Amino acid sequence: MNILYLNHYAGSPALGMEYRPYYLAREWVRMGHRVRMVAATFSHVRAQQPTPGRELIDGIEYDWVPSPRYQGNGLGRVKNIAAFLGRVWSRAPALVAEFKPDVVIASSTYPMDIWVARRIARRAGAVLVFEVHDLWPLSPIELSGMSPNHPFALLCGWAEKTAYREADVVVSMLPKVHAHMASRGLNLAKLHIVPNGISPDDWQGEPAALRPDVAATLATARAAGHAVLGYAGSMGLPNALDDLLGAAALLRDLPLTIVMVGDGHERERLVQRIGTEQLVHVHRLPPIPKAQVPAFLAAVDIAYIGWQRVPIYRFGIAPNKLMDYMMAGCVVLHAVQAGNDPVAESGCGLTVAPESPAAVAAGVRRLLALPAALRRAMGERGRAFVRAEHSYPVLAERFLEACAVAKGTRP
Repeated sequence: MNILYLNHYAGSPALGMEYRPYYLAREWVRMGHRVRMVAATFSHVRAQQPTPGRELIDGIEYDWVPSPRYQGNGLGRVKNIAAFLGRVWSRAPALVAEFKPDVVIASSTYPMDIWVARRIARRAGAVLVFEVHDLWPLSPIELSGMSPNHPFALLCGWAEKTAYREADVVVSMLPKVHAHMASRGLNLAKLHIVPNGISPDDWQGEPAALRPDVAATLATARAAGHAVLGYAGSMGLPNALDDLLGAAALLRDLPLTIVMVGDGHERERLVQRIGTEQLVHVHRLPPIPKAQVPAFLAAVDIAYIGWQRVPIYRFGIAPNKLMDYMMAGCVVLHAVQAGNDPVAESGCGLTVAPESPAAVAAGVRRLLALPAALRRAMGERGRAFVRAEHSYPVLAERFLEACAVAKGTRP
């Protein structure tokens, strides 16, 4: 089967996020399918940017479409989106003739790629799949304060309704979207939940050695007799790191070192706050390669993940870093209020109220007060849960099973 995967922001282990398209595609290649990944040459979430043209990565045929650089979420990003979609639209006839897709997946966070994917799928007689990462335009409206009447929100809303009406299959990473999608015209028989996951390959054998600055910070903490709370991921407002720093100020009496590894829009402000408040037991270090994440997580006693208290999370959450935390066997401190909670479901840690430094601090104290054997058992529950429910070999099979059902029932 030939699978055409349109994902503006697709990445790879060498380039950086987004990782999900790469992991699903790699599994499909291993299953004997041919996969063409169509992505833009510039994405704000990648660590490195590719050059235009074709590239074979682990059996996946990447097609890097020229797209202009941008910063932030303003007009530059809109121009980047328009350039990518316009160029793929113009290539549609050639893609159909040369690649002959059996399945076409629209999967670019924003929903406007559905129009391009529909054009290709109709010409090829292929199954059309709409893969939902976040609910747009609801996410920018509720998270960023965009007006529902903003032209971009109206455009997203039009595309969203088109996708629910025209797609043969709708795959959502978020588990509690049924009522929302039905209210916008989706026949729920088309809906399949396929969350984010982990690749077992990344967790086999000895993990890659940590970068010297990270290894030294952890070694210093251990030499001082400190427990370590770790965070690995983006540093933006949605990641609730201000709550972690607020908790750090309340935990000065504990022999505790907090190590945050990552980058993002809020990095400089957070570093400034660490210095201003003299949080000498908090360390912010540059992001590490994905291959080093297992080694980092193996060295921490508690892994932190936090969220803002916003209504959009009523539809559920599907964070990549939480899957990594659980696969590493970490005890997780989860500050969230959402439609689902893998930490509570698996019993791998403690969930506390979001946007509350006091709740985070209390959670740290509770977890560190537990016997080490009990914390290890909690971590193992998380590992077992993610292996059974969130392994990419399992998720890739589930995704294609939904496509097979659609192919069998289409007129």
